[in-house]
Amino acid sequence: MLYYVKTDRIFNSLKIEVNDVKFFFDASKMKLKKANEKRKVIFDFREAAQDGTLVFDVAYSERGRVTKVDDILRSTRRAGHELDDETLNQAMRVFEKQSEVDYFINKNARAFLQEQFELWMYQYLFAGKNVWEAERLAQLQTLKEIAFKVIDFISQFEDELVKVWNKPKFVRNSHYIITLDHILPAADLWEKLRAHPGMAAQLEEWQALSMIEKEFKVDLVTDQDHTGAPANIQFQHLPLDTRHFPDIELEILACFEDLDASLDGWLVRSENYQSLNTMLPKFRRRVKTVYIDPPYNADGSEILYVNNYRSSSWITLIENRIDFVSTYLLKGESALVIAVDDFEMVNVVELLKAKFPNQDINIIVVNHHPQGSPKANLSRTHEYAILVTPKTTDFVRVPRKKDKSNQRPFMRTGTARNNFRYGRPNSFYAILVDADTGAIKGIENPPKGDDYPKESTDEGFVRVYPIDSKNQERVWRKSYASGAKAIENDLLKGRIGKNGPAIFELVSIERVKATSNWFDSKYNAGTHGTTLLTNLFGEVNTFPYPKSLNSVADIVDSITYDDDESIVLDFFAGSGTTAHAVMKLNRADGGHRKYILVEMGEHFEEVILPRVKKVALCSKWRDGKPVFDPDEGGISHFVKYYELEQYEDVLSRAQYEDADLFNNPYDDPYHQYVFMRDTKMLDAVGIDLQQDQVHFYPDRLYENIDLAETLSNLCGKWIKRITPDTVEFEDGETMSLTDPDWQTIKPLVWW
Repeated sequence: MLYYVKTDRIFNSLKIEVNDVKFFFDASKMKLKKANEKRKVIFDFREAAQDGTLVFDVAYSERGRVTKVDDILRSTRRAGHELDDETLNQAMRVFEKQSEVDYFINKNARAFLQEQFELWMYQYLFAGKNVWEAERLAQLQTLKEIAFKVIDFISQFEDELVKVWNKPKFVRNSHYIITLDHILPAADLWEKLRAHPGMAAQLEEWQALSMIEKEFKVDLVTDQDHTGAPANIQFQHLPLDTRHFPDIELEILACFEDLDASLDGWLVRSENYQSLNTMLPKFRRRVKTVYIDPPYNADGSEILYVNNYRSSSWITLIENRIDFVSTYLLKGESALVIAVDDFEMVNVVELLKAKFPNQDINIIVVNHHPQGSPKANLSRTHEYAILVTPKTTDFVRVPRKKDKSNQRPFMRTGTARNNFRYGRPNSFYAILVDADTGAIKGIENPPKGDDYPKESTDEGFVRVYPIDSKNQERVWRKSYASGAKAIENDLLKGRIGKNGPAIFELVSIERVKATSNWFDSKYNAGTHGTTLLTNLFGEVNTFPYPKSLNSVADIVDSITYDDDESIVLDFFAGSGTTAHAVMKLNRADGGHRKYILVEMGEHFEEVILPRVKKVALCSKWRDGKPVFDPDEGGISHFVKYYELEQYEDVLSRAQYEDADLFNNPYDDPYHQYVFMRDTKMLDAVGIDLQQDQVHFYPDRLYENIDLAETLSNLCGKWIKRITPDTVEFEDGETMSLTDPDWQTIKPLVWW
């Protein structure tokens, strides 16, 4: 009956004495966490009071700040107090031992409290086997009526929190990461970017990420060799961050005719329940794979989440979020994978059996750590991947050698209008075929809109599109790049049918069903993941125990191998391994898989965004430096990242009146909705009585609201293009960004 919100400590200001030294820790300005990320407490020395007490300010760390013990000792020495580090550390530990609390919201407080009262009354009446007189029973009945009125009244406060928790959230501070190969063809735009004041910040970022040297000049990007090809191919995939160019961001996005369809991913900084609830309309039934690696609830796992839940709290955390999964997943052809270890494996399996009663649930043992965990009595060398799939789905693994006798249907010709080409426009392209021999002569880019040619080419080649007019389920699921690669590797064969249509078959690389035990040195989740991040970032690796890139890539590939335009969702993103794995697979097979990553901690900015940028530029890194490989270099990439409004953001901004609830004797305050008189977030709304219109002013609530993405999430429609005044969706509908429809945005400000 509960929503798990977070675990936090209730810090009060504290005066203590350690080794005859008086300390006062002032926590009066310490704010509670907005979500469940692990945040260190930091201490700053303020002053020495007249009585000799050493006064400290206490706060949660932001942007990687840490307590500087040496600086504190020097400051106290200058203030005339000799303090040793052992005494200081002991005092800080005493302060940090204050109470830790799990925060929940009851989904139905009224029913819960009524049930608790009924249980109490049952115990009172029957436990002692007493005989009650009619007068006493009447008194108890009156007591129950009064108690239920009180419950009806106070439960409305919890109901209000439920509404805030489930309110769709605003998208804020959104920007894009775009590799330069998308921008360079637009010469005028590139010149504008070169001259933009933000280019200095962009160059500084590239240098900080070790993508360029100090002597780098922007002209190197467009320099050409004697053949007219780029002279410095390694710079074609430098990742441009539009946060440095906010005034021309829309002009940059105009490079893409269909914005969301062109994106390779979405990176969302948010507590994951808020994001799953908010983004559901937009991604409903669009996700092929959900892969999550939640906190293991293990004492020895030093990860950047609060990680010492009791099992009941932990399973509530997982259950609340798993409830969304089935609605995100494509019907009949998708999978949920949860990484977990021994501490909660049994509980997870039981939960999944209850949530997915008609699905196959399999347990894969992943041997990942040859030397095991040193802190355990029994050295554990494995984890688990819990796999939930439709009963007809095979989970395949281990590519085998090419076997050209093993073929599977590719596509037939046809010109029927079907929804496939709108859901997967990058897969709707023509194969060019010699009508006489059936030989494949080439491939054409996906056409624009509905205007795709059906006649033969000037050379007389037949255009074959991925539609089977008799069976529209048999369609080509390879992206344009992947199809071109299949042709290049001679993996596509064709023939001419008797009545004209061409029938093609893909020579597949045979795969086998995955076994229940995976063991390979490359799947080393501890050493391999840590080593990879160290190579990416150098010695400064702020995320311990990242997941192995290869193990995640293998899992995703095993589910998406026949659908390389599918979407992968990870709402416990950690260091961003899932995004890296998707990029690795796309680089290998030319696919266009997309990813959605959700993460709440500061490592969203410090690890995930830099990781995506680095991997886009170059596939191989060593000691924080790119190792350019002409055969496996950068990858064309385009990803959106943003923050979401959070539950506690809403609580801090919603307006509630301080009024006498009982001032009207004709109202029934026990059963009426007591919060109806409050304005919530209606301060962002203006009413034009003369025109009978309601106007919305988002800047009254937050800076930098991305109204286009907010509306996209609300309406469940993908964005085609954005202008300063409007957003156009994939179905052609246009909405105003300067004066949006009141009924559409109402759930954001009034609930």
